[in-house]
Amino acid sequence: MPALPQPTTDQASTVALTRLKWAFLVTLVVLFVFVEFARYNLRSFLDTWSGRLMMDLVILVGAVFFFGVVFNLVSRLQMRLEMQNRELLALHWAALDIYGEVSLGTVLQKVVDQARQLLEAKYGAIAVYDDKGLMKEFMTSGMPEEDKERIGAPPEGRGLLGVVLRQGQRIRLPDVTRDPRSVGFPPNHPDMHSLLAIPIICKGPFRGNLYVTEKITALEFALEDEETLVRFATAAAIAIDNAYLNQRLRTLAVAEERVRIAREIHDGMAQILAYVNTKAQVVKAYLDKNKPEQASDQLEQLASAAREVYTDAREGIMALRTRVGPDQPLGEALQDYMERWEMQSGITSSLEIEGDIKVSASVELQLLRILQEALSNARKHSGATLVNVKIHQEDTRLIASVEDDGKGFDPSNRPREAFPRFGLAIMRERTESIGGTLDLETSPGSGTRVKIRVPVATSSF
Repeated sequence: MPALPQPTTDQASTVALTRLKWAFLVTLVVLFVFVEFARYNLRSFLDTWSGRLMMDLVILVGAVFFFGVVFNLVSRLQMRLEMQNRELLALHWAALDIYGEVSLGTVLQKVVDQARQLLEAKYGAIAVYDDKGLMKEFMTSGMPEEDKERIGAPPEGRGLLGVVLRQGQRIRLPDVTRDPRSVGFPPNHPDMHSLLAIPIICKGPFRGNLYVTEKITALEFALEDEETLVRFATAAAIAIDNAYLNQRLRTLAVAEERVRIAREIHDGMAQILAYVNTKAQVVKAYLDKNKPEQASDQLEQLASAAREVYTDAREGIMALRTRVGPDQPLGEALQDYMERWEMQSGITSSLEIEGDIKVSASVELQLLRILQEALSNARKHSGATLVNVKIHQEDTRLIASVEDDGKGFDPSNRPREAFPRFGLAIMRERTESIGGTLDLETSPGSGTRVKIRVPVATSSF
């Protein structure tokens, strides 16, 4: 026979208010009946001083009893509302952490800490397992470090915790030691009696459980506690799925970046080799015609190109070693790169970032590569002594610009160079791949500014 549905916290509040209304009506009816009964049947007694005093005392006692019941119900409702407010606030901050891409371990630790404190439990823990049953995360709350060291390795999911993990069952027990499924506790594990454990059900390949033990203010956890812990388990599941999806996005972004870099290297090498081949043929022709001076000039151009390619290669390797991720956001990665770029190029640079950068992992990586290419172009072509990089947000767009004080040029009348140049085309292609736009602002003698606009990440908070 299936279990009957239990009332939720909101339903319990509604029931309490209904009881309060009926208590008020019943008390009024009883008081009215009592007064009328005394008036018609105890008239002679009520005419005396002692009778009137007795009547007043009865009414006073009834009123005190009634208001005592009312205040008790109101107090319970207030306590329940305060607990709901604390729970909602805790869940709110957990959600902000989740969508703010805070590390999974940090979010899970906050979830178990807040759940334990809210449910007034002595201990709490959260465990996450992958699809092969291997533990990926295990966080405890309320347990001193020395106790964790004495216990040793984290639990393996046997006993009651295995029931929650593998069968997806909720468990709420007044005394865990009396349950026959309670096995696997290590020798130094602290005594635990009351237990509340909830499965964490994820949409991705992970699963886990969230549990609290040793209710401080009562002998066991109530149904309302179970409902509260379910909501925290849901927040944990969202955090786990979010971390998994972010990791998949970053992996995909890295894979796409490798393909893009391979294509760029291939195209660049093809043009460079074609340039070298052309120069070699020209040198051979001059030598055949016994024109060593002209051949020497061509060799000097070839050597200059080789030096430039070498510098580009060093700069490219430095750029590829600069990565963005959970441990190094775009601002930090770009600052680190620009410090090394400044030392290598001899050009003074500055970085200015306004507010938080809210873009997806793939956009973040592409934006870094675009700005690196813009700095490389400034070094090679501008003759600048100062380069400024600025990033800020305007409505639903992130605006990034690279501005130099170099010689500039006329975009409509740009001379064709013998050595291959395709940095601007690479930047434009990368910008368009993430749904952005790239504008070039320059004129002879007034420097150059590259401006990139990309969409920002949005959320429901």
